[in-house]
Amino acid sequence: MKLRLIFGALLATMMASCLDNIDQKPQAKEEPVATEKPFKYWSWITADPKRDDASYVAEFKKYKENGLDAILINTNTDPVLLGRLAPLAKKEGLEIHAWIMAMNRPGDSIVQQHPEWYVVSRKGESAYDHRPYVGYYEFLCPTREESRNHVLRLVEGLSKVEDVASVHLDYIRFPDVYLPIGLLPKYDLVQNEELPEYDFCYCDVCIEEFQKEYHKNPREMENPAIDMEWKQFRLNKIRNVVNEAYQIAHKNNKILTAAVFPYPEMADHMVRQRWDKWDIDMVLPMIYNEFYNEGTDWIGFATKQGVEDLKEKDTELHTGIYVPGMTSEDLGKAIQEAKENGAKGVSFFDGPAITEDQFKVIKASKAAQ
Repeated sequence: MKLRLIFGALLATMMASCLDNIDQKPQAKEEPVATEKPFKYWSWITADPKRDDASYVAEFKKYKENGLDAILINTNTDPVLLGRLAPLAKKEGLEIHAWIMAMNRPGDSIVQQHPEWYVVSRKGESAYDHRPYVGYYEFLCPTREESRNHVLRLVEGLSKVEDVASVHLDYIRFPDVYLPIGLLPKYDLVQNEELPEYDFCYCDVCIEEFQKEYHKNPREMENPAIDMEWKQFRLNKIRNVVNEAYQIAHKNNKILTAAVFPYPEMADHMVRQRWDKWDIDMVLPMIYNEFYNEGTDWIGFATKQGVEDLKEKDTELHTGIYVPGMTSEDLGKAIQEAKENGAKGVSFFDGPAITEDQFKVIKASKAAQ
């Protein structure tokens, strides 16, 4: 009898324990909390090799004290000058990005020895001796192996410089098929269609490669503007340069960033640049509202368009703002428009043009984060 009682008690205890285990829900695995990166403040600047280090340190201090986080610096693709300035900026707490004029290479002595590298218009004129719009438009053909490789070698050189966060591609496009509407009066132009003198590239290499693939000649088309394969061919050529630059930058432990036109569909239409299709880490669309006769609300519109087009990608968008002539009030609105429409930061063109009143707005915006 005693054994039965003991056995019964043990059985009851075991059953209760099993029931407790059945009722007890497994603990959910604790997921890491995603932390939102602080909104980033950038500026573009151009370096002068004749300036001494002390003047740069003073400039970098000013930027940092007024809320800037990163500087995109044009050293005319000089890795030695970049290597001199990058540690100075880093010491002041700034991130440095190597800004390169990519397909447009004004003053490049190597390029100027190769007239065949330049883009050719539908009118049959080479940018070597017929510059579209302005004298510094020395655009190279992205299809021709030699010109493309020259640009990529420059990317390689900049990407090997220590203390640099990214290589930053600018002018990674063809010449403007259409100018921003606000700039047309400056050039006394009307552009209601694709004009032959601003439509590129019709060089022998582009034509031969396109003909081989699609069995038609753009030079013989009645209206090449409506031929989608011809347009896509050129979009892809720019994309290929970017994607190769991306591989080079990442190989050297840098990221790739780019200054681009306001949003992908607009960039496609104006300069053959479809940047939502690129392998790239960050884009800084130049949403220069004044160039398009638009108010500051357009900065929000264009930012949102770009963010939407990038939603399936890991690419960050940081809105570019043109500060000359902008009131402090409008600058504050522009920053807010970018923030509210999904940008991860804002960049100002350019650093030396930022006024003291504008710096106050930037600093106050940074402090309010």
